[in-house]
Amino acid sequence: MRQNLNHHRDRGDGRPGRLPGVRATIGGVAGQVFLVQVLTVVLLVTAAVVALVLQARTSRWQEVRARSLAAAEVFAHAPGLVAALQASDPTATLQPLTEAARGPAGVDVVVVMNRDGVRYTYPLPGETGKPFAGSIAPALAGRVVVETADGPLGEDEQAVVPVADAGGAVVGAVSAGLPLSRADSLVGQELPVIIGAGVAALALAVVGTAFTVRRLRRQTHGLGPAEVTRMYEHHDAVLHAVREGVVIVGEDGRLLLANDEARRLLDLPPGAEGRPVAELGLDDRTAGLLLAHRAVSDRMLPVGQRLLAVNVRLAGAGSVTTLRDSTELRALAGRAEIAQDRLRLLYEAGTAVGTTLDVSTTARELAELATAGFADYVSVDLADPVLRGEEPPPPVPGEPVELRRVARSGAPDDSPLYRPGELIRFPAPTPPAVGFVSGRPVLVPDLAADVGWRTQKRTRETLEHGLLSLITVPLKARGVLLGIANLWRLRESGPFDQDDLSLAGELAARAAVCIDNARRFTREHAVAVALQRSLLPSATPAQDALDVDARYLPARTGVGGDWYDVIPLPGARVALVVGDVVGHGLHAAATMGRLCTAVRNFSTLDLSPDELLVHLDELVTLIDEEADGEAPVTGATCLYAVYDPTRGTCTLARAGHPLPVLVHPDGTVEYPELPAGPPLGLGGLPFRTAELTLPEGSRLVLYTDGLVKDGGEGPPDRFSALTDTLAEAGRTPRETCDAVLDALRPDRRGDDVVLLVARTRRLAADRIAEWDLPADPAVVADVRADAAAQLTRWGLDDAVFTTELVLSELVTNAIRYGRTPIRLRLLYDRSLICEVSDGSSTSPHLRYAADEDEGGRGLFLVAQLTDRWGTRYTARGKIIWAEQSVR
Repeated sequence: MRQNLNHHRDRGDGRPGRLPGVRATIGGVAGQVFLVQVLTVVLLVTAAVVALVLQARTSRWQEVRARSLAAAEVFAHAPGLVAALQASDPTATLQPLTEAARGPAGVDVVVVMNRDGVRYTYPLPGETGKPFAGSIAPALAGRVVVETADGPLGEDEQAVVPVADAGGAVVGAVSAGLPLSRADSLVGQELPVIIGAGVAALALAVVGTAFTVRRLRRQTHGLGPAEVTRMYEHHDAVLHAVREGVVIVGEDGRLLLANDEARRLLDLPPGAEGRPVAELGLDDRTAGLLLAHRAVSDRMLPVGQRLLAVNVRLAGAGSVTTLRDSTELRALAGRAEIAQDRLRLLYEAGTAVGTTLDVSTTARELAELATAGFADYVSVDLADPVLRGEEPPPPVPGEPVELRRVARSGAPDDSPLYRPGELIRFPAPTPPAVGFVSGRPVLVPDLAADVGWRTQKRTRETLEHGLLSLITVPLKARGVLLGIANLWRLRESGPFDQDDLSLAGELAARAAVCIDNARRFTREHAVAVALQRSLLPSATPAQDALDVDARYLPARTGVGGDWYDVIPLPGARVALVVGDVVGHGLHAAATMGRLCTAVRNFSTLDLSPDELLVHLDELVTLIDEEADGEAPVTGATCLYAVYDPTRGTCTLARAGHPLPVLVHPDGTVEYPELPAGPPLGLGGLPFRTAELTLPEGSRLVLYTDGLVKDGGEGPPDRFSALTDTLAEAGRTPRETCDAVLDALRPDRRGDDVVLLVARTRRLAADRIAEWDLPADPAVVADVRADAAAQLTRWGLDDAVFTTELVLSELVTNAIRYGRTPIRLRLLYDRSLICEVSDGSSTSPHLRYAADEDEGGRGLFLVAQLTDRWGTRYTARGKIIWAEQSVR
């Protein structure tokens, strides 16, 4: 390679003498290549033909065996074959059938034989009645065999299949096959095609090889030694005439070629070609780049007083390096780099500022971004109303400006700049006040020389700290002045200039829009939270069945539609409700209020949980229809539970809501399986209830999915954390709520969180009195007497008279209009509850009786004498109840 690449001016002997016989050499090589390729193709085609013949023969053999087996199987299982074998003359029946089946089945022989191997059928009629030429023992044992055997037609490939009667006993066998000569003939028919394909492939390969040789000869253009030498000289002249350095380095690290421009740019010594690059006196960085043997694109390399653009490409065993003098472009590149950095800063402002809808976070993102290569210190000051989501009043010219520092970046702790959270009063002449009031950016190249700055507190401290220059830009969006951003530079960084002022103004304008969006969101969030909290229970209603405590945490990014409620029901029962409306904002909160109100109204009807969810589902569907495509309810879930302290049972139904958690008194945690009803609003799908028996002191934990979603900073397996937290026994509902929220830490939640914990109580047995009553009006007097005695034992003598009147009316109505069984129950809880149940579903109605009416005044008296009364239906009838205050 060295001999072929040395510069001709260094040698002085030219190149024609080294190139005689080039054309002859090329022709000889082409002929050798052609011969080798032809021989290779012949061998490959021959091997392919042999392989195809062998493969075709094997395939035909397999086809013969498969065809024989299939024909024998089909005929052996043909209907009526067993009966034909057992007939007096099987040959007369079966011989025509086998001859008719041979052709369609694709076989030459179909033989039916008895257990002794005597043939009943055969293509040659004279061979019937003779022994079968093959193995019949496996068929008599119930097995199928495929074999090669000698028969009257020659050597056959035949399959033998047993024939069994209805009881499974073998009564004969069927054999089908083809002569081996038939398979060989099939292969022979394909052999001409295979050989023809091989000859065609050989011819195609020869043509391709000839084309390749012709192409090789064409690459030389038919040039002789003199023409090749002259062409090389022309290329060498061009190489040394270009104004770009070219350096070729061999695999051994020696310099093979360097044109005149490369010698000048690298200051190479005379006779450098052929010497190792490491001995040419180049600096380590330049020599390392030339010897690295890796591709490089547009690498800027300082060499002496020059700045070279270097490109390296690998070529064979060496590398080719081109050098271009870019010294004059250095200053322009520096200015372009500054402009590029500023564009990058503005681009990052669009992605890094405003990632959340929080005013303080957005201000901090602006401060952190501006300190990244633009300013040394940055502070952001906003008007107090902005932090509350309100619009600040317009500033008054000439008056001091009061702003609160929200963010500070870059400044150390000992900096004299105000800290976040402090309220700052800027006098009117100061640059921050001027920028805020005027709404225009203010540039102070030298703080020490600015008269307005000297009216500010901590002037001396800031100058002693090293602050040199200041830019104050107002944060203004949609015509509203929100605050200011102050950008500071230290002495070692140099002052700001007009270009910096433009960049700061553009940066602040983009950030101001994000801050205003966060302000608007803060206002909407505050309104939604206020609405949401106003719709939730302000206090737990008075009842003795459950100890209840609840928590509601609104989402950080927008209030959702989560709610809960605790509703006292007749019969000392209590209903627990937890629901979730999908979505965020005022619409979700308003929809939640409608559903919460609907649940309270439906509960007054004393519906079962599944019936209540059906009505609630219809209401959600109606709300969607009324929305007419504008903000529809995209989904809602609900869990409704009714706890009865007299029996210790809890009846639950859910509509797409997460399962509740049951914590037993000993701390055992259980997720009871409830029927999974569909979310509200789908319509037409049923809901089902489940009844749980809760020991006294159990805790029933209801929640919305925001508690267990993996979106906060809590543990990754939030269900396991919830289970572990609830496993501690003896906690009160309040302690349980605090422990769960501390463990799951839903602080950066993206959805509302509702947590409701209820600890069960049981109504004492001595506070319950029950009687089974016959359908006899005479029993009413006994009922009054027994009830009066029970009230006396409870110390409720003052309620005896009223209770006797109420019971007389309710029991009499049940006997006259109801059906058995009739039952009376008195409950002494926070009130005295009288319940009369019967097997009829007919409900009495309160009405005003006319003067001439004989009846119709009983329920009117009950309504006047009691606090509340009503009817609730059960699976076996109804219950009429009435409550009296006794406390």
